[in-house]
Amino acid sequence: MKKHFHIIIAGAGGIAEAAALLLMEWSEVTPSIFIGNRSIPKAIKVAHWVENGCTKPCTIKPFLLPEDGITPKMITILKQADIILDCLPGSQAPRMAQLAKEYNLHYANLTEYVDETNKIIALAKNSQTGFILQTGLAPGYIDLLANGLFQQFCIDYKVNSVHTLEFKVGALTKNAVAPHYYGFTWSPVGVATEYLKDTIVLRDYNKTTLPSLSERATIIIDGITYEEDLTSGGAADLPDALTGKVGTLDYKTLRFPGHYAWIEKQINTKDNTTTAIQKLQHKMEVAIPHVEDDQIVLYAAVEGKDIEGVLRRREIAKTILPLLVGKHYLRAIQTTTAAPLVQAAQLLLETNPQGAILQSQIDSNAFLKGNYVSRVYG
Repeated sequence: MKKHFHIIIAGAGGIAEAAALLLMEWSEVTPSIFIGNRSIPKAIKVAHWVENGCTKPCTIKPFLLPEDGITPKMITILKQADIILDCLPGSQAPRMAQLAKEYNLHYANLTEYVDETNKIIALAKNSQTGFILQTGLAPGYIDLLANGLFQQFCIDYKVNSVHTLEFKVGALTKNAVAPHYYGFTWSPVGVATEYLKDTIVLRDYNKTTLPSLSERATIIIDGITYEEDLTSGGAADLPDALTGKVGTLDYKTLRFPGHYAWIEKQINTKDNTTTAIQKLQHKMEVAIPHVEDDQIVLYAAVEGKDIEGVLRRREIAKTILPLLVGKHYLRAIQTTTAAPLVQAAQLLLETNPQGAILQSQIDSNAFLKGNYVSRVYG
């Protein structure tokens, strides 16, 4: 950030604290930050954590953000602010976006939830401010990386369509043990949701919906074997944007071999989706530990024929490890999710767009080279 802005961060979890620390440490002009949470002690705790982790003077103001309604203090803060960075559960996203519209603020969120995203697209019409949606890691960074690969492939090889565009992310531990071969590095409900809600893909150049966990395969990245499978939400709006241009397009989540077989045993296919998500979350939380030492593995590839008819493939693979920011080490899932969110905030505040902005509409080349994103992803 090159000017002084007032920024509301909604939520006080791991991504919220990382976003606040990145803003304080890496912005050219230190912003004013308000952290809101339904638990005021949690908001105070995160504010102190960030202040103690900064290498330069910074102040964060915590406030109560109830699950319903609005307080007089919230109204005062909303009138001062320039933007809301929404780090709350996806179910709260339409409510936060509505507040942004009412108080003439920019808005950015992380959620992969499709229905909530569609609600925000509708309410953002005719808005005087910008709404960047699904701007975390997946959806978010991985979609910009994949779209950038596709666009550059078409330019370099003088074509306007490709056979395949595939992109994958795994939020993983360094080690994994039987029977689940997994450790939680982020929200258990988020994991359960992406495993059980349907996913949107391209097949034969047309958009269609498939069940998550229905196309498991093995992939080797940097010499390490992973399993990949379809999961919901990670493709953002690329299936819409690239219909007719890409034969096969999908987002898959990477896991260590053996994890998906264990998950299959936990799912009761007779339950409705909401009940199934709750039951799977419970079963996972009973068996799977939370692990601090994490890594993010990501992969994107485009394959198609050049203008001469020669089959070509381009790939990008990265492994992101925990990173020292200020005086705190942030987990890989924190930096990789928070950096695109903060980069989106800068884009909104410095260009002042209006209405909903989806991942395919962002200049991927400029965004991926941005101050916050490039420090995390290289």
